[in-house]
Amino acid sequence: MNAQLAEREAAPTAASVLRRAETARVYEVAQHTSLERASLLSARLGADVWLKREDQQPVFSFKLRGAYNRMAQLDPSERERGVIAASAGNHAQGVALAASRLKMHATIVMPQTAPQVKVDAVRRFGGAYADVILHGDSYSDAQAEAQRLRDERGATLVHPFDDLEVIAGQATIGLELLAQHHAPLHAVFVPIGGGGLAAGVAAVIKARRPDVRVIGVQASDADAMARALEAGERVLLDEVGLFADGTAVKQVGALTFALCQQYLDDVLRVDTDAICAAIRDIYQDTRSIPEPSGALALAGLKQYVAANGSVEGALVAVVSGANMNFDRLRFVAERAEVGEQREAVFAVTIPEQRGSFRRFCMALGQHSITEFNYRIGDARAAHIFVGVQTARRGEREALTDAFRANDFGVLDLTDDELAKLHLRHMIGGRSPLAHDERLYRFDFPERPGALARFLERMHPDWNISLFHYRNHGADYGRILVGIQVPSSELALLDDFLTTLGYAYVDESDNPAYRLLLCAQA
Repeated sequence: MNAQLAEREAAPTAASVLRRAETARVYEVAQHTSLERASLLSARLGADVWLKREDQQPVFSFKLRGAYNRMAQLDPSERERGVIAASAGNHAQGVALAASRLKMHATIVMPQTAPQVKVDAVRRFGGAYADVILHGDSYSDAQAEAQRLRDERGATLVHPFDDLEVIAGQATIGLELLAQHHAPLHAVFVPIGGGGLAAGVAAVIKARRPDVRVIGVQASDADAMARALEAGERVLLDEVGLFADGTAVKQVGALTFALCQQYLDDVLRVDTDAICAAIRDIYQDTRSIPEPSGALALAGLKQYVAANGSVEGALVAVVSGANMNFDRLRFVAERAEVGEQREAVFAVTIPEQRGSFRRFCMALGQHSITEFNYRIGDARAAHIFVGVQTARRGEREALTDAFRANDFGVLDLTDDELAKLHLRHMIGGRSPLAHDERLYRFDFPERPGALARFLERMHPDWNISLFHYRNHGADYGRILVGIQVPSSELALLDDFLTTLGYAYVDESDNPAYRLLLCAQA
């Protein structure tokens, strides 16, 4: 007992974490998860990429390991008083399931910003043994409330990361993957929020295989560990981004910082677009959809390969969770193209004169358009927002040169957050120049040349006053087009629509159009 007490009070080491991990009680409830080779991504990157599938746990994240290990070791009097936890979602689910299995009461404080899928899951896993309280806007707010309740009730606080038993529970992931992969191993990538997973995995890997690099990965707008390691002390962030909500922590733990400072080889920062691209990569190789924090490690792995080229040995990314809100998928799909540098976004200014639109299409060459937004607003110049599919790095510069060679003004908006989040969805409102406008929805076949065919068949005296298109991966693209046609030429317009061969709907009398876009409204 004295030896255990001395170890608890001493600074944690790789050896002490390893001893705890080897006897952790995680497998009373958690599973040995698979280590799978990402064959598609390996071929694309020219690297040997593997995924440690913690999304396969009963709560769809690794957090069950640490939570259960901590709670299983409480004495009878502690169990009687119950536990309190704060979590953005995944730790909460682990505590809830552990409470149900161990038949003890848990009060779980979650931020009001926690995804509903996680809140619902906590209530489902905990059943009659768990109460959920929503408090504050971040994990840090929820943590402060949990500490207040602990002091008030005398319950045990099950910390999501800054506890040696929790760290040891998470460390079993490192032991598993070392047992699963016997070939040369270059590096293991782990996501970091408060640091429990990174601290545990780094400690046991360095204790068993000190030659293997362990690299943490953080969202660039929630990088508390990276900043702490740079400063040499823990720092408190004023704000954290919430896209990767599972790792949105303002300050890392004291224990986790000490372990990461000793045993992590590096911490990488990745942006939202890179995370979205990594979500898609995992889906393509596994048909599983991780949550943003669950894809952090792979986003960092890809960044590492891009910076270092081919390496000797395998690269392993821990897929830490898959508690994804379904309504986020629309955003993820849109941003993944940019994150993989498969889409470039431009604002292009062309003369408002006959033939300019066709010259613009010629400048695009064989590139597929992923999005096109335009609303007439100036008698002299047309301002177009366009997304273009790219296949390799450097194509953005080539497209910019092609536009400029045609004397078109161009802004590369690929890295512009305002443009990607908002401007791409705004098409200009009413315009006094949009007289004699007729509005149509078309179904274009998703193939090169469909737009060019439309332009070639359209009467040369008619003007396109509005155009909106976004590629959604279907067989047919949905396109909204405003065409200025004098009333005396409506019969010609009917002939054009009939012979074009594209399915269409006349929206000229649509009440929303009349209210928001029609010049005559």
